[in-house]
Amino acid sequence: MAQVAFLDNLLREYLVFRGFSGTLKALDLEQRTEKDQHFRAERILDQFNNAVQNSDLLALRSLWFHLDNNIFSKLEHTYAVAVKKLENSLLKYYLVTAYSSNRSEKVSEFFNKMAGELQQQSEWKDWFYFPFCKNAEESPTFALFFTKQWQDTLLLSLRNFLTTVYQCLPQPTFVRAEQEAVHMQRLSEDNAGLRTRLLNLQQELHQLTQQQPGTSASGTSGGSLSGGDGGARRRSVYRQQQSLSDILPFDISPPGHIVDDFCIIASEANSVSQASDAQARGLKLLIRNIGSGSSPVMGRKDQAASSLSDKSTKRRSGSVGRSWI
Repeated sequence: MAQVAFLDNLLREYLVFRGFSGTLKALDLEQRTEKDQHFRAERILDQFNNAVQNSDLLALRSLWFHLDNNIFSKLEHTYAVAVKKLENSLLKYYLVTAYSSNRSEKVSEFFNKMAGELQQQSEWKDWFYFPFCKNAEESPTFALFFTKQWQDTLLLSLRNFLTTVYQCLPQPTFVRAEQEAVHMQRLSEDNAGLRTRLLNLQQELHQLTQQQPGTSASGTSGGSLSGGDGGARRRSVYRQQQSLSDILPFDISPPGHIVDDFCIIASEANSVSQASDAQARGLKLLIRNIGSGSSPVMGRKDQAASSLSDKSTKRRSGSVGRSWI
């Protein structure tokens, strides 16, 4: 509450600076009459009830549009059905009250202004007969809305809905101004601490790089032992500073051909083994032919002898014939 009072004073100073005297008077009046912020739903319900009893359609619609644009539109989509049902019930309550007060002109004015919006809703299809219905409180279609139980239930549901909505509303940005300022200050402090830490790390790295030339010079002047110690220290320093991301792969070109010497040796061995196998098979076939008496050389000699004997036989037979003749 202390924060809200502080912001009220800031708002009052702003209104004085801009010269909004009427708004300032209305703000002062509402602040004097406001006892507790939890009675906001009661005051809004009283405004709705006064608009209905006075048959002030403009005030009723203006108040509902204000709540719908600034409060109901920020709710989840699951509440859209409940909001629409409450709006239609409130309009029906307005019609029933105007009809009960014998204000038929207000009923006709309602349908003249709202017909274009309501004719697209199936819920209002039977209500267009309402201005022409005689004894509407006895009609089965409209009798329920004239009962006190339905009207009290509507006002109670509207009051509970408004109370729940006001309790669940997030604080406006204007009220969270101080909290946002504290949050920004904490972020600035965290940012300054990180900058200091980064600067210290950069200084340590700079000192480490300056110590490396000194260690190499002391290693060369102190002999081989000291040089070995200095080299070990340098390697340890480089090993600490080097990371995996700093290591670059070697650029090794691929070989010009895929076939190697072992493949060539294997192919030569295969060719030699195939030649020796073929020679061995030829010798085996020659020995087999000689042992079986069917040598190719002997076969050719037998064929030549048989051909010579046939020729001599033919000559003898020819000479005999010629001498006989």
